[in-house]
Amino acid sequence: MPRRNHLAVTTVSTLIPTARQGASVLFLFGALSCGVAHAQTPQTAQQTPATQPSQSGAKSSATGDGISDGVVRIGVLTDLSGAYSGNVGPGSVLATKLAIEDFGGKVLGKPIEMVSADHLNKADVAASRAREWMDRDKVDVITELGNSAVALAVMGIAQEKGRMTMVTGAGATSITGENCTANNVQWVYDTYALAKVGTVPLVEAGAKKWYFITADYAFGHSLENDGMRFVKDSGGSVAGSSRYPFPGNDFASYLLSAQASKADAVAFASAGADLQNEIKQAREFGLADRQKLVAMLMSITDVHGVGLQAAQRMTFAETFYWDMDDETRAFAQRFFKALGKMPTALQAGQYSAVLNYLRAVEKSGSDKVDVVMQTLRAMPIHDAYARHAHLREDGKLMHDTYVVEVKTPEESRKAWDYYKIIKTIPGDQAFMPLAESRCKLVKK
Repeated sequence: MPRRNHLAVTTVSTLIPTARQGASVLFLFGALSCGVAHAQTPQTAQQTPATQPSQSGAKSSATGDGISDGVVRIGVLTDLSGAYSGNVGPGSVLATKLAIEDFGGKVLGKPIEMVSADHLNKADVAASRAREWMDRDKVDVITELGNSAVALAVMGIAQEKGRMTMVTGAGATSITGENCTANNVQWVYDTYALAKVGTVPLVEAGAKKWYFITADYAFGHSLENDGMRFVKDSGGSVAGSSRYPFPGNDFASYLLSAQASKADAVAFASAGADLQNEIKQAREFGLADRQKLVAMLMSITDVHGVGLQAAQRMTFAETFYWDMDDETRAFAQRFFKALGKMPTALQAGQYSAVLNYLRAVEKSGSDKVDVVMQTLRAMPIHDAYARHAHLREDGKLMHDTYVVEVKTPEESRKAWDYYKIIKTIPGDQAFMPLAESRCKLVKK
């Protein structure tokens, strides 16, 4: 088993590219043997001949030990500056770094390198960066991809070029549905699971009439559609919905429409900074006095951002909580030591995805995409994030999901003590059954 390297590394603040530059940062983890991880931009990095990418655009054939180009390169394409940066961004870069550290910076005796960049929540920016990484820098796998439009764009390029994608930050069901690819996994969540776990218990408890406020792009649409479906299937009704241009700041008109609808529950089909602003403004308008506020996707960072006073008693689906057990606490403390906050589910899921990618490379003796995918599907998956997990044929990681409730200020006993886990939902009950899948890889 790989062992964590306890050597000194640079702090994460030195490893993050600026949003204006849209720069990539290259981490040479092979240097860990000297006690330091060096951060360089691809434009200025002085690479040895053994790791210098060719300019042909074609990936060189695998070396004798099965590692192409003699190095494993992982790209983290994330939101470093926008609405979702608190949920993913620098924390997902750090999570990747921690997973690589757990392997001592090498796999099968070959160095592991990481590059990261800000996709600016723009599919065209992400696509351009992905092509550059694959053609010039010979990146083997691109990860995170928070923002469903970004994920779908990069997945298509990876399929075309025979590379792998690991989606940890995007939740559209189409990622492992009608747009599934043989080279992709969706590791953390999807809108089907969030909507099912987040709505059905509330409808059953009496919140029959719903109103949705939705981010107007692929992720928001998917979350809204799935949420409406489960509300109706559970015996509820939808009074209406409003879609706002993403990202948003002023939600007054949408909140007033939701208030006028007299719905029992107002659901926010959004995330990150948008969600935090919606919750704060909804409290200001007094919606919480008469209507149940429901987050279709909420993270511990969101709770921290709005405060327990505003978020208290909200219930939603989660896939990770730092204070769940000894294993989650051990990982969270490593993360907190470097970044000063607890990891979100998406950041913990990023750690899990990269860790298991490296385990699959080690187990199979190869970084070839089809071999790694086959190995991931066959091997047991358990870590600080993933419980009772296995990778399905459509690329979906099946794992436990949790119904959580935000504590009141009086219930919270320590810093970041925010959740009560109400119920654990096994993966086969939370995620879409294969019988309903539109993925072409699924045999029916």
